Amino acid sequence: MANSDPEGVDGVRMTWNVWPRTKLEASKCVIPLAASIAPIRPHSDIPTLPYAPLRCRTCSAVLNAYSRVDFLAKIWICPFCFQRNQFPPHYAMISETNLPCELYPQYTTVQYTLQTNPDPNNPSNAPQLQPVFVFVLDTCMIEEELVFAISALKQAIGLLPEQALVGFVSFGTQAHVHELGFTEMSKVYVFKGSKEISKEQVLEQLGLRAAGRRPTAGYPKGLQNGYTNTVVNRFLLPASDCEFTLNSLLDELQTDQWPVQVGHRASRCSGVALSVAAGLLGACLPGTGARIIALVGGPCTEGPGTIVSKDLSEPVRSHKDLFKDAAPYFKKAVKFYDSLAKQLVDQGHVLDLFASALDQVGVAEMKVAIERTGGLVVLAESFGHSVFKDSFKRVFEDGEQSLGLCFNGMLEISFSKEIKVQGIIGPCISLEKKGPNVSDTVIGEGNTTTWKMCGLDKSTCLTVIFDLSSTDQSNVPETVNPQFYLQFLTSYQDPEGKTLIRVTTVTRQWLDISVSTEELIHGFDQETAAVVMARITSLKMETEEGFDATRWLDRNLIRFCSKFGNYRENDPSSFSLNPCISLFPQFIFNLRRSQFVQVFNNSPDETAYFRVLLNKENITNAAVMVQPSLISYSFNSPPQPALLDVASISADHILLLDSYFSIVVFHGMTIAQWRNMGYQNQPEHQAFALLLEAPQVDAQIIIWDRFPVPRLVVCDQHGSQARFLLAKLNPSATYNNATDIAPGSDIIFTDDVSLQVFCEHLQRLAVQS
Repeated sequence: MANSDPEGVDGVRMTWNVWPRTKLEASKCVIPLAASIAPIRPHSDIPTLPYAPLRCRTCSAVLNAYSRVDFLAKIWICPFCFQRNQFPPHYAMISETNLPCELYPQYTTVQYTLQTNPDPNNPSNAPQLQPVFVFVLDTCMIEEELVFAISALKQAIGLLPEQALVGFVSFGTQAHVHELGFTEMSKVYVFKGSKEISKEQVLEQLGLRAAGRRPTAGYPKGLQNGYTNTVVNRFLLPASDCEFTLNSLLDELQTDQWPVQVGHRASRCSGVALSVAAGLLGACLPGTGARIIALVGGPCTEGPGTIVSKDLSEPVRSHKDLFKDAAPYFKKAVKFYDSLAKQLVDQGHVLDLFASALDQVGVAEMKVAIERTGGLVVLAESFGHSVFKDSFKRVFEDGEQSLGLCFNGMLEISFSKEIKVQGIIGPCISLEKKGPNVSDTVIGEGNTTTWKMCGLDKSTCLTVIFDLSSTDQSNVPETVNPQFYLQFLTSYQDPEGKTLIRVTTVTRQWLDISVSTEELIHGFDQETAAVVMARITSLKMETEEGFDATRWLDRNLIRFCSKFGNYRENDPSSFSLNPCISLFPQFIFNLRRSQFVQVFNNSPDETAYFRVLLNKENITNAAVMVQPSLISYSFNSPPQPALLDVASISADHILLLDSYFSIVVFHGMTIAQWRNMGYQNQPEHQAFALLLEAPQVDAQIIIWDRFPVPRLVVCDQHGSQARFLLAKLNPSATYNNATDIAPGSDIIFTDDVSLQVFCEHLQRLAVQS
């Protein structure tokens, strides 16, 4: 029986669940020592404690279930630095039979709620910061698209909490900031689209200079919800106060009226609009949970952040252009979004992007700002498409469908002294807090043990990559602890504005692999390892010039199989892998063929979009992106998993493919013919009607639970959309060997090698002496 919740209560999964003791032995493991952590993933078994955590006075780690306690002396020993700490007076009652919650062995993850500056006269009346949403709407679109976008915005404003503050910026050739507090008539501040504008200039022109000064700590008099009520509230109003004004404004909004020359693109200043929105939020109290939600319908052609010229004869940059350094605007646009990301991170605010267009809009350039602030990104073909509409609605929904959007996160990691951290891949930014536990080699966001996450939600997941200190301590086994410990401390502000701290402490064992590798292999997590390799590969493809991803993956897989396979030297037929690691080559085979490595068929925007989601989702979801799942439905048996292979296609079967970004319901030839003849409508063919319905129901269950909402493709064998399925299947039957295929099955027109050929080559190279 497969584990239905592999992330468990702690939300931690590791590539290796036992670790070698030395740096040299770790390098021989080929797959890096890494942990994936879902810092605020909800779970019913996590207790919430109404007080602040108790921290070690030397290393700041928090009291946890692995701390040793001397009940008589009222002392606890930190498992990370072995410091003896005195319990404070309010722990005076503890004993072996009266333990505080955080010392119970089953509570390796606990959550603490903190009061922010409570009112001494009325502690329950703590000021709560309300979230802020600034909507940024592109008006350079055809009428039909703008109508779809406005309709989605109106629905979103209706779903916002009443006290949430709302601001509105529209843009085309120029950026317009709408003053929502002035209800007598429509009042707009216009910013020129061709000129870069600083935060100071934005505050100056909007008359927010006074509000822009850093307020003192706490809540000075005259602050309502933590805002200078008169100044900022001209532009940011509670949703309940401005819903009518904003709806009227949206009703009157027209597409951008500036004339566009024939053969030219519309003049669109996305960069200036986002700068202005960031400047407007800069006038809020720092530490307010705020999001810029941008709806963009085409490429930026004006001012900072431009990705293409206005001349339609010049195409938007492709991967080939980026590879040859022939994209004239790319580096400058990335530099602009890099500086915007720094400003937003300083303010603690988030950039979300909803891009809907048939061409590219610049996701590849904006990626740095979205990823560093922990923003959401959705890429669709139209604002009328269900991928956009359903995803956008999910952002604002409550209840089970809620994404659990939180703000101002901070992640601190403590670990045993032999461990160092190389960095994190995922939606966060390094705070450059160095220390003895920081490795010299950096992967992703490194040089620190503390990271900032401006925005995070219940599915946010980070990959932490570790290193070991090079000293070999294994020659003195008596003095060395057989266990090592990792502690992840995440402080964040929930949607209600409360400050919470989640502390997860995990332990694993050290292993002397010079004695035996058996235990190491049993502690290998194949899914996590495949996803970590996918994330590192994607990062290297973006940051290393001329990096050959396929060769790098092949070399590492050959080393891995050579190290952990069972074989006689130079005898490929004797090669075998332990079941605990036997699926790993298949994951790497699918990773080599995935959209993360093979970019030629995708635009730079699509590749950036796929990579943002790969780096942010939990291991189960990310593994489906790398290696899709396939379920087969037929009359003869209940739905069952099928091999991701062209041989799984059969005339009398229906297949359901989940590749994360799209869900494909594929009808075999016979099934499609019967359906077209209407058999499902006849009472005697009830079983056929149920067979047709089953994959549709299962597809809806997957869609209901996922963000962004995947694209649903319903297709038939030999139909044009069957390509969505065929592109993901192992090409065991191609036009070269079409004689071997079963009747009713299919072939794939490709020169790619099949999994079988791939494994034969792998075995031959792995056993070479």
